[in-house]
Amino acid sequence: MLTLPNFLTLLRIVAIPIFLIFLADHNYGAAFMLFLAAGVTDTIDGALARLTDSRSNLGAVLDPMADKLLLLSSFLVLGFTGALPAWLVILVVLRDVIVVLGYGAVFMVDHVWMDVAPSRLGKLSTFFQLFTVGFALMYLAKPALPMATASTLLQLATGLVTAASGIGYVYRGLLWHQQRASGQQAG
Repeated sequence: MLTLPNFLTLLRIVAIPIFLIFLADHNYGAAFMLFLAAGVTDTIDGALARLTDSRSNLGAVLDPMADKLLLLSSFLVLGFTGALPAWLVILVVLRDVIVVLGYGAVFMVDHVWMDVAPSRLGKLSTFFQLFTVGFALMYLAKPALPMATASTLLQLATGLVTAASGIGYVYRGLLWHQQRASGQQAG
């Protein structure tokens, strides 16, 4: 069960409180480096799982959970510090709350868990969110860098992709429920 990819994912989860402590202590350089290391290990654990054919159900749950914990905590803390705009923080958090509650609602109605595989738009949203957090951390660590326009454009793109992926997941959930209901009526 505890494969090397799963171990790397667990390390990412354990690193989140340390990352948040760095942020709270305004040690933005260390926070950026730890965030970067988390991104690298995320890439490595996924590649290792595929290359060594050691994908597991545990890894399928832990990996996106680690990403979500890191991203949501990052957006919340960076939003509270003013490094990210409130509208973007609200959008990112609300999208994830809606997706999780939607999956829960579908289960409550259908008594079956639907497939939780990420969509391409969801993966793109995660990429943009990670890049946005990394960009904000880099700016906090080196405020002299002229990044205001690029940061604003990145935040707008992240908001757009995040909203689109949230709408896509809601649509996918409704479609799945409708197909399931239609199949039960026909049978």
